[in-house]
Amino acid sequence: GEVFLPLGISFFTFTQIAFLIDTYQGKVKEYRFIHYTLFVTYFPHLIAGPILRPNELLPQLHRQKRRLGALAILGVAIFSVGLLKKLVFADPVSEVVERVFSSSAENLNGVDYLIGIYGFALQIYCDFSGYTDMAIGAAILLGVRLPTNFQRPYVAISIVDFWTRWHIT
Repeated sequence: GEVFLPLGISFFTFTQIAFLIDTYQGKVKEYRFIHYTLFVTYFPHLIAGPILRPNELLPQLHRQKRRLGALAILGVAIFSVGLLKKLVFADPVSEVVERVFSSSAENLNGVDYLIGIYGFALQIYCDFSGYTDMAIGAAILLGVRLPTNFQRPYVAISIVDFWTRWHIT
């Protein structure tokens, strides 16, 4: 039979690994179970990142929360950009990509394959960065700053440069 894994299991796992490594290296000074639980279950980032380190999140959870004001506008704006990437770009393009790569090779030509390849590149970027933007925006609304996770990877000048810009955390 099939094994069904919960949504976001990889980021949940990576978050726990980050906590364990930082604890082992002496970087985590908070050992209470509630702090661990807050860290690994902080929901805005669990589906698509960014992957957090304890020192990036835990101090923010302890800090006295300020009124949002202008930050609320920023949070909503970033969340909206992410939602736009997902709904307007990633989802419609995925339908085109699916048609290209599920068709038989007899019916396709070089232009079709280029559309599929470039469409997939657009789809995967808009999916990942869209979800990340939504996480960052939602976190701002909760008074927490999450790290940037994408820095224009498709303007990279090499594969190494690409991977330093893609899923940075």
